[in-house]
Amino acid sequence: MRRILTVCIGNICRSPYAAAVLTCSANASVAVRSAGLSDKWTGAPAHERMRDIAAARSYDLTAHRAAAVNWDLLAWADVVLAMDTAVLARLRERAATDTITTGKLTLYLTNRDVPDPYGQDDSAFTACADIIERGAHRHLN
Repeated sequence: MRRILTVCIGNICRSPYAAAVLTCSANASVAVRSAGLSDKWTGAPAHERMRDIAAARSYDLTAHRAAAVNWDLLAWADVVLAMDTAVLARLRERAATDTITTGKLTLYLTNRDVPDPYGQDDSAFTACADIIERGAHRHLN
């Protein structure tokens, strides 16, 4: 089984949406989880706007609760998909002493960030969801 971990800052917008999209698009041989760099939102549900967009597109984020990335999750994953270059850099800093983990780290999109919609209007959430959906296929082959 291939195991994918998606990571953003708070695990309330981008990474849970990416995990839902990947989970729904994958076959049974792929498991997906999500986490955030910050523990500020640990236990919080997905952002309301992201939940609404997900529901409108037949993805379910209602059971999601934010989790902070930790060594257990990093060890669990075969690949760790950072939503942007800043998240990737922070993950690399945390994993600097673990070459196996460092080799798992990559961007969700090749050489491009998934913009963080947090604190922005509905159009930013919609654009974020569109970008995540368009990029999902590259992780499921």
